[in-house]
Amino acid sequence: MILKANCKINLGLDILRRRADGFHDLETVMFPVAGLYDEVEVVRTAVCGATFQAEGLVVDCPPEENICLKAFRLMQRHYGVDGVAIRLDKRVPFGAGLGGGSSDGTAVLLALNELFALGLPESELIARAAELGSDTAFFVRNTPQLCKGRGEVMEPFALNLSGMTLVIVKPDEGVSTREAYAGVRPRIPELPLAERLGRPVAEWQGLVTNDFEASVFAAHPAICTAKERLLAEGAVYASMSGSGSAVFGLFARTAKSDILRRLSPFVFAL
Repeated sequence: MILKANCKINLGLDILRRRADGFHDLETVMFPVAGLYDEVEVVRTAVCGATFQAEGLVVDCPPEENICLKAFRLMQRHYGVDGVAIRLDKRVPFGAGLGGGSSDGTAVLLALNELFALGLPESELIARAAELGSDTAFFVRNTPQLCKGRGEVMEPFALNLSGMTLVIVKPDEGVSTREAYAGVRPRIPELPLAERLGRPVAEWQGLVTNDFEASVFAAHPAICTAKERLLAEGAVYASMSGSGSAVFGLFARTAKSDILRRLSPFVFAL
């Protein structure tokens, strides 16, 4: 099986409180970006265990620690699946807050469910994906979701961005999740995120915010500059995605494509 493991962006990200288990409760709407994806191939073999081959962008972790193999080991432990070859063609920038790694891990879960005819219901696939990380469960549904808790508690969120153009900019520097959370100050917003996102997109700027931005921008001015440039070039709304370092802008479809292409190679019609 060959799957397109697409990435996501966060439309708003509120860090509400720190939990007793060391994690944080948050609210965010995750939105899939079909046009930017890794290619994940999973093939059954006659040999026990899993082999792993990586292509494309070089990921900064040992191959044996790649989330694709973690996903295989998780499924092996729960369901006894065995004997696969996994190939990852990495195209989504990592360390960007785009969830590319999470999407890869979930793609392996979904592929193994099909290849071994496990017939797992969505609820069980979500539970398995949540064991891999906080963003992974989203990619089981891969539709706009209002995510709560660590990100694994989801409900569908009606959101129509058709007619807009999405531009994603990945600055050269990266931000670790640990660094991002170390600088954040939890807070309860006056208006719930769902209510703010219910307003027209033209009203989102300054209202639909990402709580990671303040500390990340202070430590990484280039990321702040990338967001400011998107707004200067006419973005209706711009924000950092997740804990960064990628930022994105939503533009009216009438925006000139040559201008957008100068901003980034990642330009997608929604």
